[in-house]
This record gives sequence, C-alpha cells and structure tokens, in this order.
Amino acid sequence: MQRTPVTPDLAKNRKVASLFALLVVAMVGLAYASVPLYRMFCQATGFGGTTQRAESAPERTVDRHMTILFDANAAPSLPWTFEPVQRSLIVKVGEENFAYYRATNMADHSITGTAVFNVTPDTAGAYFNKIQCFCFTEQTLKPGQSIELPVSFFVDPAIVDDHGLDKVATITLSYTFYPAGEPSNVSSTENKPSTETNLN
Repeated sequence: MQRTPVTPDLAKNRKVASLFALLVVAMVGLAYASVPLYRMFCQATGFGGTTQRAESAPERTVDRHMTILFDANAAPSLPWTFEPVQRSLIVKVGEENFAYYRATNMADHSITGTAVFNVTPDTAGAYFNKIQCFCFTEQTLKPGQSIELPVSFFVDPAIVDDHGLDKVATITLSYTFYPAGEPSNVSSTENKPSTETNLN
C-alpha cells in the first residue's frame, strides 16, 4: 500500500490542527480554573467586598471606631425567615467582636441552607476579617426550628494606613441564604444589601 507523502503544506496543516486542539484544551482548563482563581484573588485583595479569614484577632488595637451594620436576606426559594439579632454595633478597630443572626425554617420539612456574604463599601473588604462564621458550613433546620448563628470578626488595624478609607466610618456586613445546592446566581462578591433589608 502506497503511503501519501508528507508535503510541506500537509505538515503545516497538522501543526496548525495540533496547536488549535491544544488551545481548546487550555481554554477548557482555564474555564474550570477561573472561578477558584477569581475567589482566591477576591479573598486576597478584598475585591468586590470579599471579607478575609483569620485565626484570631490582632494583638493591637487602634484609637478608631467603626459602626458595623448587619443585613440579612433569604432567597425567595428558601422558606426561612432570616434576620440579624442586632441592628448595628460600634466596634474598636483591631478588637474582636461578636454578632448574631437568627434563622427560622417556616416549612413543614427539613431544609439545608447555605449563605453567601460580602461587605460594603467594597474597599473595606480587605480589612474586614471573620474568625468564626456560619457561612463556612451548611445549616440544616427542622420544621419550625429557629437557631442563632454567630459570627466573630474584627476590622484590621491596617485600615488606618489606607488613607483612601479615612472617611469610612460605617461597614455593612450582608448575608443571603439560599437552599443548599441551588445556584445562587450571585457570588459573595456580588451580593449587595437589598433595599428590603431585614433588620431588627
């Protein structure tokens, strides 16, 4: 059987096809990696109001106080009431503080929910640190069950060195609960406080 000779044009076409296939594979891989990479970027920079995580509060505090407002929302598909226990707190920068939210399952069956979160203004996200947060785990409530969900946090003293935030005196911490496994259609970096805020 006579083999077709490999002409320069055929070799060139094969090379182009191989490069195109490699490009497709790379694009698919980038698509899968883009979400976790974006989350890592947001967590590192506070972009879009993404808060930070810390093991403990810093050893120093500074002589500056901030008002923290608490916002709570539940997706229409989640038959829960969800609200902050306190409307606001005045905190000292660098000091650990505790706040509580309350969730109640109004349905006649158990439901598992998960929360997304952010802070506003967005630029404060790089300095708002959470030590303990209910958003890190799924929450399952039985019919009629009500629970209080704690969050411990602090405002990083490094905020005083960011002179672009010198006039920021109020930070809003916002949560939205969704049924677990349901696409929220909104990332934590895009979840802004609604105009219908559930506040005590």
